[in-house]
Amino acid sequence: MQKQLITAVALAAATLVSTSALAQIKDGSWLVRARAVSLQSANSDSTGLALSVNDKVIPEVDISYFYTKNLAVELILTVPQKHDLSAGAAQIGSVTHLPPTLLLQYHFDAGSFKPYVGAGVNYTVFTESSLPAGVSIDHSSVGGALQFGVDIPLSGNMYLNFDVKKAYIQTDVAAGGAKAGTFKVDPLLVGVGIGWRF
Repeated sequence: MQKQLITAVALAAATLVSTSALAQIKDGSWLVRARAVSLQSANSDSTGLALSVNDKVIPEVDISYFYTKNLAVELILTVPQKHDLSAGAAQIGSVTHLPPTLLLQYHFDAGSFKPYVGAGVNYTVFTESSLPAGVSIDHSSVGGALQFGVDIPLSGNMYLNFDVKKAYIQTDVAAGGAKAGTFKVDPLLVGVGIGWRF
């Protein structure tokens, strides 16, 4: 279902591409994108419980500001995301998190394609959790983030965007007041969307 949704968005956007449109690109200082993102969690932990959260497709909005033709900073936002939390094959609760990410990017000029790379920091807040009695988690995580993507000019100041990110998100798990281990979500985020530069 996730792959079908992303494929459908990509095909719909790709139909807007035309040779004449490439000559109409406007390079403003701001670039705003909306993406559909497939979140695929690494799910590794040291608790011995085989903890995991479910993969899902999430909405994403990002705002980029270009300091120069090649150098930009990007803020990535979404709405709070709720995940089922499982131990092995059994669901034991849920967690809700908000993971804004700030990245410094370098954009390459490759003619009609505009690839970019980015690196920065992710700050995740676990806003809600429903866990077994006596079990708790840390409510925030700070970690690195890496990014690779490409913007493809469409009509006027519109772009088709493909983007891949790796965010490092983890939380300590405690049982009965004692640390039981660390749960690493560390998701891979694969997205497709549309951007507007102005």
